[in-house]
Amino acid sequence: MPVLSKKYLTAFSHLFYPHNCEGCGTDILRDDYFLCACCLHKLPETGFFGKEANPVEKLFYGRLNITNAAAAFYFTKNSLLQHVLVQLKYKSNKESGYFLGRMMGYALLKTKRFNQTDMLVPLPLNPKKEYMRGYNQAALICEGISEVWHRPVCTDAVTRIRFTETQTHQNRVSRWQNMEGVFRVSRPEALKNKHILLIDDVITTGATLEACGSSLLNMEAASVSIATAAYTV
Repeated sequence: MPVLSKKYLTAFSHLFYPHNCEGCGTDILRDDYFLCACCLHKLPETGFFGKEANPVEKLFYGRLNITNAAAAFYFTKNSLLQHVLVQLKYKSNKESGYFLGRMMGYALLKTKRFNQTDMLVPLPLNPKKEYMRGYNQAALICEGISEVWHRPVCTDAVTRIRFTETQTHQNRVSRWQNMEGVFRVSRPEALKNKHILLIDDVITTGATLEACGSSLLNMEAASVSIATAAYTV
């Protein structure tokens, strides 16, 4: 009996486990893709990874001494990107995190601005919140980035020691005050003399990333850059 090719095995498996585009539902897409080519084209890329003094970097001016910062896509309400992020954060769809990470990895491959990065560090969740969700979405994004843009991921270098409520409806000052004393570096030996790329899913005011970044920058000779999947306009 001839051995079935990978193509036919994949087609057969899709009879029982359909692989559809998360955006439009079509089954015409690559096996390792989360969205079809048409939906991918609809995602609003920022181009920030290759651009100095982009809006994400300006967000931290005078607040945090970062090296570089960028976000992959613009976030708007009722958009395809919002749907992808909802799948990641509230629908237990881990593949959406890997997908966003791979897209960020491709963006990082196109620029030299982040080449000094030694490791990827996901913004940590409080253990209670991570237990409730089942995973840290930023860690999934890191894994996707590392798959394309080969940098090691360190998930236990910094911890979130205080549970905070959602900051969606808080203003900038309230968010900043709410983040005081939230993060603690738990493995300083892993960060010494390293350039860290701090990763999160969405950036709005930047208060959470600022608080975590400040903790990281307190380490000896450590430097920090920031990258997120989405930037709220």
